[in-house]
Amino acid sequence: VQLVESGGGSVQAGGSLRLSCAASGYTYSGNCMGWFRQAPGKEREGVARIATGGGSTYYADSVKGRFTVSQDRGKNTVYLQMNALKPEDAAMYHCAADLGGMCLRWDDFGYWGQGTQVTVS
Repeated sequence: VQLVESGGGSVQAGGSLRLSCAASGYTYSGNCMGWFRQAPGKEREGVARIATGGGSTYYADSVKGRFTVSQDRGKNTVYLQMNALKPEDAAMYHCAADLGGMCLRWDDFGYWGQGTQVTVS
């Protein structure tokens, strides 16, 4: 299983970024893909997740209405569109996979990417 994130960068408050996570090494559909973030000195936080089979999505309260998780099944890629970014959104963002998961919880993810840094000033 390989997960490779991209799309991070530096943006001003109120701006937007789109993160991508390219998945390989396993059958993409029928799993759960998630986005998590961790800022220095803080615990890792689940941000958004998507069931790759049915497409159901789930969000942390802190990002509802601002972030959107989506997927391109043809490219085995998950996206995180982040709008109206706030300084508190700054963190390392990781993509994760829960193989065979029902996408009901934040804590079943066993495969992780290296992360992409998001800075908001």
